[in-house]
Amino acid sequence: MTSKGSRFPQIKDQTIMKPSDIAALLLLGAIWGASFLFMRMGADEFGGMALADMRAIGAAVCSIPLLTRPRLAEMRTHWRDIAVIGLANSALPFVLFSYAAQSLPAGVSAISDAIAPLLVALSGWLWLGEKLSAMRASGLVIGLTGVVWLVAGTVGFGGGHRASGWAMAACVGANVCYTFGAHYSQRCLRGVTPLSVATGSQLAAAVMLLPFTVWLWPAKTPGLPAWLAALGLAALCTSLAYVLFYGLMVRIGAARSMAVLYLIPVFGVLWGLLFLREPVTLAMAGGCAVILLGVALTTGLLRGRMPAPAGGVAAERR
Repeated sequence: MTSKGSRFPQIKDQTIMKPSDIAALLLLGAIWGASFLFMRMGADEFGGMALADMRAIGAAVCSIPLLTRPRLAEMRTHWRDIAVIGLANSALPFVLFSYAAQSLPAGVSAISDAIAPLLVALSGWLWLGEKLSAMRASGLVIGLTGVVWLVAGTVGFGGGHRASGWAMAACVGANVCYTFGAHYSQRCLRGVTPLSVATGSQLAAAVMLLPFTVWLWPAKTPGLPAWLAALGLAALCTSLAYVLFYGLMVRIGAARSMAVLYLIPVFGVLWGLLFLREPVTLAMAGGCAVILLGVALTTGLLRGRMPAPAGGVAAERR
């Protein structure tokens, strides 16, 4: 979650979603949910820093065909702000989630990622003076209760838990970065084409992480499965996901496209179960259900409408 101020297409709420749009939404949720599977597969061999930069470099290379003259002009004009977004929405979250993947199951990391809309709403209320209705406020309380439930049932700071408490803290930190990026892009990049921000931010993230990656490159060369996981993160979960996401926004609007936030945890848990045989615990199932209920109330989904998210919190991510 872009990558995720920027200029979102305005589509009327009455727009009917076609079966192809529903399929694209499900595919996007499956792809972004798979990012946690790929990070789990590659993090042990690459390490958090190297895997994060391989993802950013690969995504930047895959984005080269998107570098049209208008987008290059936008990137040159707004390069400072785009660099900030690259740090907040790509470089830091990639590192933090990759670090967490060394200790946490893919499903737990995916569930934790659902707190981003809650943090956006909470920070907007605390520091930006945004109003919260009773329903949104209750959604925040419910969602954060789900986070506590998830954390209490899955983490520890040593011993057999492999310091999973610090890994969960890294997941929360990644979502704090997304929250900052959402508010920053809303204020500073409101009129910039989203794909320009997405492409430029990946280039910026790759450059910022490169020196640290060279320094922390693993002594033993990662094996083929780890490289395939890094390729999947870059090509599928970043580059292709951006194209799908912005295509959906054009066809069905930004608000409805945000429904993908509810699919990511489900697919993240599913892929972990199918490919890594990760168990689905009561803490995971209960925490996921409570968090998603809180997000649904906070975003307005249960009232039949979803406001456009600040800064496109889902677009520069995962």
